[in-house]
Amino acid sequence: MGLKQWIIDRLSQTPTAAKEVAAADFFDLAANCYIRDLAFWSCVTIISNAITKCRFKTYVGGKEIKGDEYYLWNYEPNCNQNANEFLDELIAKLYKDNEALVVEASGQLIVAESYTKTEYALKENVFSNVSAKNLSFSRSFRQSEVLYFQLNAENMKRISDGVYGAYSELLKYCMNSYKKSRGRSGILKIDTMAQNSQGFQDRYDNLINEQFKKYFQADNAVLPLFSGFDFQEDKSKTYSNESTRDIKAMIDDICEWTAKAFGVPPAAVSGSITNTKEAIDQMLTFCIDPLVAMIETEINRKRYGKEGIQNGSYIKIDTTAIKHIDLLDVAASIDKLISSGAFCIDDIREAVGKDPLNTEWSREHFITKNYSSIEELLNALEGGKT
Repeated sequence: MGLKQWIIDRLSQTPTAAKEVAAADFFDLAANCYIRDLAFWSCVTIISNAITKCRFKTYVGGKEIKGDEYYLWNYEPNCNQNANEFLDELIAKLYKDNEALVVEASGQLIVAESYTKTEYALKENVFSNVSAKNLSFSRSFRQSEVLYFQLNAENMKRISDGVYGAYSELLKYCMNSYKKSRGRSGILKIDTMAQNSQGFQDRYDNLINEQFKKYFQADNAVLPLFSGFDFQEDKSKTYSNESTRDIKAMIDDICEWTAKAFGVPPAAVSGSITNTKEAIDQMLTFCIDPLVAMIETEINRKRYGKEGIQNGSYIKIDTTAIKHIDLLDVAASIDKLISSGAFCIDDIREAVGKDPLNTEWSREHFITKNYSSIEELLNALEGGKT
C-alpha cells in the first residue's frame, strides 16, 4: 500500500472523492514545505561548510600553541563527533532556532537539543532541563558555565517562513495552472434513453471513476462506451512553453529571499558561476565574518576570561582557508607578501594549506631594496654604493 493510499484510508469517514481531494491537498502542502526547506537548508549548508573549513587557532601568552584546546575545537569536541560534525550541528541549531547552547560535561562539548532559559537583568541567566540525545542533566547551568550563541534579535527563519507563506498560494496556483494546461478534458453526452435505462447509475459510476481514469492515464488506450454515451475529447489545447519557467522563477525567488535573510549572496545558492569571486567576498564580509566574530567572542570570554585574554591567551578562528587558493593564480601575490616583509615563508605556506618548513630561514622576514626608505637610499648613494 502506497503512502497516499494509506493517508486516504485513514482520513475521516467522508465520501471517497472528498478523501482524495484532502489527500491531494496534503501532498501539495508537503511539496510546498520541501521547497521552503530546500531554500533554508541550502543556505545553512553553505554557511556550515564555510565554518568547518576554518581553523581554530589557540594562543597562550601571545604564542600559538597546539594543545588540548586546539585539539578539542579542530578534531574531537566529544567522543561521538569530530569537529566538522559538531560544527554542522551547532550551525544548524543556531539557524533553525536562532540560538544554540553548548555545555561541557567530562571535558566534552555537547550541543544541547532542548533547554529552558530563565533570563535576569542584573544576574546571570540560568539554563535548566538541559538535554542532548539520551542525556538529561539534573542540574542547572549559569550563563558563565555554558557557551550560548544567539544569532539575531529576531528569528529570521520565522520571518522567512512568513514571507514564504504569503508567496506559497501564488506558487500553488502556478503549479495547478501548469497541471491543468497539460491535462486532458472533453465532453460526455448522454441521451435521455440511456439515463432512464436500468442499471444506468452503476454504468455511469464505473465509466467516470474507472474507465475514464484508465483512459487518461494510459499512453495508448481504448475507451468503451455504452449505447447512448458519446464522448468528444478536447483537441484544441494550447501549451505555454513558459509554464515550467514560471514555476522555476518562483522557486528561485523563494531561494533568493531566504538567502538575503541569511546574508548569503543569491548567486551562491543558485549555483551561478558569474561573479563568483564577488559573491564569495560578499558572503565572507556580511555573513561569515560576523558569525565567526560572535562564536569567537563567546568562546574567549567564557573559556579564557578577562585575565586570560589580557595575558595573551585566547582562541582565533582563521577564515583564510574558506576560499580555494590556486597557487599559480596567487604566485605574484605570494612574491609581494614575502618581499615586502609582511609575512615569512612559513606564514604563506600555512595560508595556502601547506605544512610550514619550521626552519630558521623559513621563519625570517625578507625585504627587497625596493622597499628601502628614501633616507637609506640617499645614504647608500652618498657612500658610493649601488
